[in-house]
Amino acid sequence: MRHLVRPSIGLVGRIVAVLLLAIVLEFGASALLYESASKFAVREDEAHRLAEHLVISRRLVAAEPAAARTAMAQELSTNRYGLQWTAGLPPLPPTPASLEIVRRQVIGWEPGLATSDLRFRLVSPREHGVIAGGLSLPDGSWLYFRTLEPVAKLQSSSDRVKLALIPALALMVLGGIVVRRMLLPLRRLADAADRFDGGGGASVPESGPAEVRRVTSAFNRMQARIQRLIVDRTQALAAVGHDLRTPLARLKLRADGIDEREVRSAIEHDVDEMEAMISSLLSFLGGDDGATQFVRSDVAVLCATIVDAASDAGHQIDYIGPDHVDLFTDALALRRAIDNLVNNAVRYGERVSVVVSADAGHVSIAVEDDGPGIPPESLARVLEPFVRLDDARARDTVGFGLGLAIVNRTAQSLGGRLTLSNRPQGGLRAAIVLPVRRETLSHDSAAPQQNGLAIS
Repeated sequence: MRHLVRPSIGLVGRIVAVLLLAIVLEFGASALLYESASKFAVREDEAHRLAEHLVISRRLVAAEPAAARTAMAQELSTNRYGLQWTAGLPPLPPTPASLEIVRRQVIGWEPGLATSDLRFRLVSPREHGVIAGGLSLPDGSWLYFRTLEPVAKLQSSSDRVKLALIPALALMVLGGIVVRRMLLPLRRLADAADRFDGGGGASVPESGPAEVRRVTSAFNRMQARIQRLIVDRTQALAAVGHDLRTPLARLKLRADGIDEREVRSAIEHDVDEMEAMISSLLSFLGGDDGATQFVRSDVAVLCATIVDAASDAGHQIDYIGPDHVDLFTDALALRRAIDNLVNNAVRYGERVSVVVSADAGHVSIAVEDDGPGIPPESLARVLEPFVRLDDARARDTVGFGLGLAIVNRTAQSLGGRLTLSNRPQGGLRAAIVLPVRRETLSHDSAAPQQNGLAIS
């Protein structure tokens, strides 16, 4: 039975819709702003003054004979308005729509001008706010006038461009918010992918455009498949480890019944080597790994305990560092990593030192030996799994060459890193550097603390 797919506009369709809506809104807003900016209006007091001057001038000029009207028009001119009358002047064209508001303002103050066919025009685009016009006299001649000073400020071309940018910028911000909201499911998917570590991650909610929902659904299915694979692999490794260790245990018991000491020792050595190889392989592949549990741990005491155990086994090893360094970490995983480094050091060196140091941001646990070291060009390669350097290490060593790879992966799982370097006086220095977490608790209230790290 097919699943019913809810029809939805895709991601491309939504982006096109947002762009189309932005264009339509920008066009409408710009048209309204241009229309309002193109309407020329004057102050009410200026319209009142102009209306009175035109009414009086029309009445006085019309009362004079034609021969005296030119001189009368000049006499009626002031420092604000200029008048001109000449016989035979043609009438002005009709008032443009941009100046219709001025015409209504003037007639509103002097309704008698409505019968004079009052007309207005702009003098010049360069003279912002200067207007001219004409009105007819009773005998059909025309009296012309113009303002000698700007009566209002018109929008220049640069002003209109700036005015048009206002809705464009507003729509850009609005469009960015809409697109950001639309891409929110993708950000959630990216965050879930960054958080996914193969464990039991939560499914990502399927929302947004059809393409995004399809990607999210595929990610959730992939996440579930990976989790099943990891669980199956872990169970298989645990079963293999159990099945292999059982016959090895029987071999060790049977070896105890062998009278010849050399044969018995050889068999026991081979069994121990096989057990070590199985343990390292299971540890690297995750068969023996549990969930990481961060608890307060005293790293200094942990290292000192490992040093004491190695010293009791007959190795020359020293601990250098403070008595207490409390840190939130997985103590079990960290102990296995330090054990691997110490075992590696005592195998290839005669004297070993475990050096612990701490500052406000990091804790460093370094294991130093006086062995042959590692060639500089191979320092990075030895961190890879199943890599063994025959020139620096004996061929008959135990394991698959997974020791440093396991330590490196453990350090990364704890949020830190493993660094390898050759000592100037000879030997290898392997250091695990761990960050100080905010959850770090003080070991002793009297101990000095740095950024939550207690050192004593």
